[in-house]
Amino acid sequence: MPATISSRRCFLCGAAMLAPSARRLIDRHGRERAFPVACESCGVLTERGADPAESWRDLSRRLAAPTFVPDPDAPYGLDIYTLRIAATRLGRGLRPCGPEDRAALLAPHSPRAAQGQLYDLAEGRPVSLGLLCRPAELDAVLAGLARRAGWTDDVAILVDGEAVPPRAVTVEGFADGAVRVAGRPLAGDFAAQRNALQDLARHGWMLQLDADETFDLDTGRLLPALAALAEDGDVVSIGLPRRNRVDGILSDVYPDVQYRLNRTSVRYAGRVHERPALDGGWRRSFIALHGAIDHALSLAHVQARSRTYEALDPGRGRIEEEEALRRPYQE
Repeated sequence: MPATISSRRCFLCGAAMLAPSARRLIDRHGRERAFPVACESCGVLTERGADPAESWRDLSRRLAAPTFVPDPDAPYGLDIYTLRIAATRLGRGLRPCGPEDRAALLAPHSPRAAQGQLYDLAEGRPVSLGLLCRPAELDAVLAGLARRAGWTDDVAILVDGEAVPPRAVTVEGFADGAVRVAGRPLAGDFAAQRNALQDLARHGWMLQLDADETFDLDTGRLLPALAALAEDGDVVSIGLPRRNRVDGILSDVYPDVQYRLNRTSVRYAGRVHERPALDGGWRRSFIALHGAIDHALSLAHVQARSRTYEALDPGRGRIEEEEALRRPYQE
């Protein structure tokens, strides 16, 4: 019998992507258990009718311990790949307990039930910030940089316009030469523009944002530690949830994960709705839940963007997304 899915959104990541599942988990005692529902975003498994609030209360309590030990009778289950995602919601990282757990981490979604050592995310790899903007947005982008100084010491801004080599600009809170502005025509190819921005980074990782996107300082401060967590697990791309606000109203398109924290060697693909092209596929990425990108949109922009994208890349403009973006957020 098909699974009855009582909740619309995942209790862990918030995605409205719950679907019937045939996945099974095997616990450390060898007991095998089937779960009828899975989140197709983060991968967490649940029983029919599982209470979302109670599931998160139990999981969050276990995530706060030095070692994650699952309850074999809990109404949810997860493999170590999803456990790593879950830990980031509390600002924590994960280390496999042994070689079998590490092998499972590198091969999601393994039937091996999750276990692992947990720690608070702290130090990590330096991360560059990359920003894309139009000429008219440059002054505002520069004015907003001061709040980024707490987590990055390298900023590259790429302006859609005449090709201009990078030039240093003075910004309060940053060392001389830390902020650079370059120009390059977008020419209807968003992936090519992001790849050009990747090449301007001075560090091994870059977080990319558009001019109409922001996030808070606490989110930024954990990015270096997330980069280190990724390297420990052979990951090269990290997705962050994005909150779309249309004329100030939170859209139902959430978490709208954007894979914007990447090794600088990663290349984007797609003229529109571009995404990292990963050698090894999605297994070399994961979602971080410790914060979110805030995306400010006007209704007029929403009404025009899909048609504009469709003209740039026929068949990939996501015309249907306009209606979803205009719909207010629903649980």
